[in-house]
Amino acid sequence: MRSTLLSRRDLDFLLYEWLDVEGLTARERFADHSRETFDGVLDLCEQVATKYFAPHNKLNDANEPTFDGDRVTIIPEVATALDAFAKADLLGMTFDNRFGGAQLPFTVGTACFAWFQAANVGTSGYPFLTLGNANLLVAHASDELIDTYVRPMLDGRFFGTMCLSETQAGSSLADIVTRAEPRDDGTYRVFGNKMWISGGDHELTENIVHLVLAKIPGGPAGTKGISLFVVPRFLVHPDGSIGERNDVVLAGLNHKMGFRGTTNTVLNFGEGRYTPGGAAGAVGYLVGEQHRGLAYMFHMMNEARLGVGLCATSLGYTGYLKSLEYARAREQGRSPLSKDPSAAQVPIIGHADVKRMLLAQKSYVEGALALNLYCSRLVDLQHTAESDDERSGATALLDILTPVAKSWPSQWCLEANSLAIQVHGGYGYTREYDVEQHYRDNRLNPIHEGTHGIQGMDLLGRKAVQNGGASLLAFGGALSGTVAAATERGGELAELGVALQATSQRLLAVTAEMFAGGDIEAAMANSSIYLEAFGHVVVAWIWLEQLVAADGKTGDFYDGKRQAGRYFYRYELPKTAPQLDLLASLDRTTLDMSDAWF
Repeated sequence: MRSTLLSRRDLDFLLYEWLDVEGLTARERFADHSRETFDGVLDLCEQVATKYFAPHNKLNDANEPTFDGDRVTIIPEVATALDAFAKADLLGMTFDNRFGGAQLPFTVGTACFAWFQAANVGTSGYPFLTLGNANLLVAHASDELIDTYVRPMLDGRFFGTMCLSETQAGSSLADIVTRAEPRDDGTYRVFGNKMWISGGDHELTENIVHLVLAKIPGGPAGTKGISLFVVPRFLVHPDGSIGERNDVVLAGLNHKMGFRGTTNTVLNFGEGRYTPGGAAGAVGYLVGEQHRGLAYMFHMMNEARLGVGLCATSLGYTGYLKSLEYARAREQGRSPLSKDPSAAQVPIIGHADVKRMLLAQKSYVEGALALNLYCSRLVDLQHTAESDDERSGATALLDILTPVAKSWPSQWCLEANSLAIQVHGGYGYTREYDVEQHYRDNRLNPIHEGTHGIQGMDLLGRKAVQNGGASLLAFGGALSGTVAAATERGGELAELGVALQATSQRLLAVTAEMFAGGDIEAAMANSSIYLEAFGHVVVAWIWLEQLVAADGKTGDFYDGKRQAGRYFYRYELPKTAPQLDLLASLDRTTLDMSDAWF
């Protein structure tokens, strides 16, 4: 029986027939692995996700965590699933052997984690944040902090969070006011409040490791004065045992439309409810150097942006598979050519408009999953680069793809969820079926880890122009390489390559035109439109990559790939033309709108 979480056949195609993940085993870091070990962990993740995560997804949604003023209560199935995840050693999949990890390629780890996000986004949120927290500490923290906090996280004994936002600051991190006062023993005392902290309080683990952005008094203003601190819920003794309660207090839970199974919290640091060591303030430990906290946090944020894109993809993908299953089983109506009202009704998958909706979903979710895995492979190339040129090339390309990999799936896999509801008809709006929950869950991803607006400004204002346009040139070079491969094969692939090359050249030209006149305000005003157009070009390129990999292969799977690729080129890529025209005109409609006119 085929899974309705993800398509293992699609994952195998992407990993082995397209990205040649097996070829990574020629690199020293992955030399102990083979396709057999990759398949083994993929099988394991599908099994654990199916057995422990998927069954309580709807229960998680209907029975969100509660707070009685003292402690948080979560349905017991969450702890059971997370315990199974930890016992399977899945938290350490991609970490170094020296930390007890399996040292799998990040590409394989990404494919594995998608199973859990598709199965239960609420429960999978806890390890998702923990892994990002641990990766940041491995990259930037002292050995002592790594030993004290990372190893227990990879064992599943501790979970982690990221604490950035504050009520008065929102996404404007320059305006945070949480402060960290230095003490003579080398620690800091943290005072302040943090908002929207997922996984910020629960009883699922022995400890919670908060990564907190705060300002040290007397430091530089704005973002240059931000430092990063480990602030645990409980202090930890030198022997690793749990010590006294730190002054981190849950002020309340936020109740969101989706992700209801993940606690989302308001946390107070240093309010005085607890006095660790007999003194006021939450004990914090500096990560790295003072005033470099935002740079360190971007390590976790960029990883989380890729993870949010994967989450959006996974939700879109499972919604697509469930609507496909429904469309094959649901009988309704007859062919427009049938004139006999007594003839048997046909499955709705036979209706052209239902095929359109299913094909749109397929083009969105399979394109997005391919993009997610492509970016993950760039991470692997960064970590194992055999030359400076290879590392710099992978970094430049990953830099410009990251805002797209976060935002494009968050927009278009959400649209896939909307179409999944439509395929179900009236039943799609009911709780009897899963698709309405998938839509609600996925609606959070356009906001998670930076809104579309923030990602658009990052893409156009930073990534497209940084280092003399190096990232943009890297993207253009990769795309041209794919077009050349398609052209060499001739036929339809060559035709699609011509269409992609023309659109990409127009995109590059418009990018230059937008900045040529020096009107930065007008250039940036429609950066979200730029993000959307750029994203469609990226996904068209990713589709051409897949079609080249499928060229000459026969069977329903490959025919389906080709048809989804055709759909994207005929229905989606042309949408960029009016967007690029608007961008080139430096339209000021939004800028010139007066507040009073609303």
